Amino acid sequence: MPALHKEKTSTGLDANMAAALSYLLGFVTGIVFLLVEKDNKFVRFHAMQSTLVFAAIVAVDILLQIIPLLGALVVVFLVIPLSAILWLVLMYKAYQGEEFKLPIFGPMAADRI
Repeated sequence: MPALHKEKTSTGLDANMAAALSYLLGFVTGIVFLLVEKDNKFVRFHAMQSTLVFAAIVAVDILLQIIPLLGALVVVFLVIPLSAILWLVLMYKAYQGEEFKLPIFGPMAADRI
């Protein structure tokens, strides 16, 4: 069982709460926590992973929208539901105190904090 990160961050929040909140609005809150949190590596990792993952999802969404009809169907029936599930899993894992690394994006986030 992962240890909860109950230490306070520079935001005044517990680290596990700040890490979970870094996923709340996708890359927007990821960027906010990257700018605000300077010291806590756990929070910065999750904020960076949130920024990278959700920026990539937005990019895929935009590219798929270029394809008439088929692109919209893929976005509605595949990208949005999978993104929602991923979002919930990432928030849950961060709140549980786990440094859950997604393939590709996890190592990239760890290298950049």
